[in-house]
Amino acid sequence: MASMTTRAAVLHQPGTDWEITELDLDPPKEYEVLIRYKAAGLCHSDEHIRREGGSHIRFPLVGGHEGAGIVEEVGPGVTRVKPGDHVVTSYIPACGKCRYCSTGHQNLCDRGLYAGVGCLQDETFRFHRGGEDFGGFCALGTFSDHTVVSEYSCVRIDDDIPLEVACLVGCGVTTGWCSSVRAGETRAGETVVVLGVGGVGINAVQGARYAGAKNVFAVDPNPFKLEMAKRLGATHTAPSAAEARDQLVDLTRGQMADLTVVTVAVLDAEITADAVSLIGKAGRVVLTSVSAADDHSISLTGSPLVGWHKRIQGSLAGGSNPIYEMPNLLGLYKSGHLKLDEIITHRYSLEQVNEGYHDLLAGKNVRGVVIHES
Repeated sequence: MASMTTRAAVLHQPGTDWEITELDLDPPKEYEVLIRYKAAGLCHSDEHIRREGGSHIRFPLVGGHEGAGIVEEVGPGVTRVKPGDHVVTSYIPACGKCRYCSTGHQNLCDRGLYAGVGCLQDETFRFHRGGEDFGGFCALGTFSDHTVVSEYSCVRIDDDIPLEVACLVGCGVTTGWCSSVRAGETRAGETVVVLGVGGVGINAVQGARYAGAKNVFAVDPNPFKLEMAKRLGATHTAPSAAEARDQLVDLTRGQMADLTVVTVAVLDAEITADAVSLIGKAGRVVLTSVSAADDHSISLTGSPLVGWHKRIQGSLAGGSNPIYEMPNLLGLYKSGHLKLDEIITHRYSLEQVNEGYHDLLAGKNVRGVVIHES
C-alpha cells in the first residue's frame, strides 16, 4: 500500500470558501479502510463550520460527513468490510465495545470524540500537503475523491442501491427519520409538527407518517419545501409556527400536538419556545437543530413546562444506531416506503461545492449531492 494524491474541498479557516486542491493521502493503517467516494451529501452542518468554525473544530480540514463509496483497500485487522464492498460512512463511528454501543446507543459511541479534530483513532492524520496535516470533518472528509477512515465508520450496504441515494442515509435521512421515530417515539394516531423541512426535516416528516401519525404538520417559510413535504407525507403545512398553532387549536380541539421535531437551520430560544407552545399536555419536543456557538437556545417560563408535564429531548443522529438503521432505511427505500430519489434536488461536481451551498442557503435545495468523478 502506497501513498496517493486525491482531490478535496478544504477549509483553511472559518468565513472562507471551500478550496478545491490536491492532497497527499496515506494508506490505511490497522483497522482502517481506503474508500473511493462516489457521492457526498451537502449537509448544513458543513456550512455551520464554514461560517462560524467553533472551539471544537480544528483547521485546516476536508469537508463533508455524508458519503457513500466503494472500499478499495483495508488495513490489517479489518473485519467489517473488504475490498469491493459498497459502504455508507457514518459520521458517528460505532465501535460496538464502549458502554454506549453495548447498551444500544451507538449514536453516543465514545470513538466519536475526534469528530471536530478530524484525526483517526490513533490521533494521527491521513491527509497532508506541504508538511501540514488536514483533518476530515467527523473523521470522514467526504468532499474528497478518496479518503481513509476507521472501520468503525463503515456500514456495508447492498450493491444494487445507487450510491448517490445511499449517501443520504449517512446523516440527513437517518437523523431526520429517527428524530421522529426513535428520539420522538411517534405512535399511531398522534399529531406531529416538524419545524423546518430541509434535508433533515423532510425525513422527519416521512418518519412520522410511516410510524403512524394521523396528522403531520410541516412548518417552513419556503413554499417549495412545503410542497415537497406534502408529496412526502405531510397532511398539513404552514409558513410559520403561529399559523400552525391556529390550525392545531381547531384540528385538535385545543389539545395541540403530541410531538414537535425541530429541524430548522439554526436553533434559537424563540424557535424552542415556539416548539414547546405547539405541544399539549405530556407532549414532547425533540431538538435536532444545532445553535450558533455560545448561543443560549432554550429560555422558557417553567410553569407551563412543569405543570403540563412537557418534555424536551436533545437528539444526536435522532437516537439512531447507524449499523442497524442505515441498511434498514435503505431497505425501506427499496420497498418503496421511503422516498429518497425525490429529495435530491440538484447534483454538483466537487468543483461546484460552493455553488451547492449557495443554493442551499437560497432555499433551492432539499438536498444537494456532490457526484465524485473518480
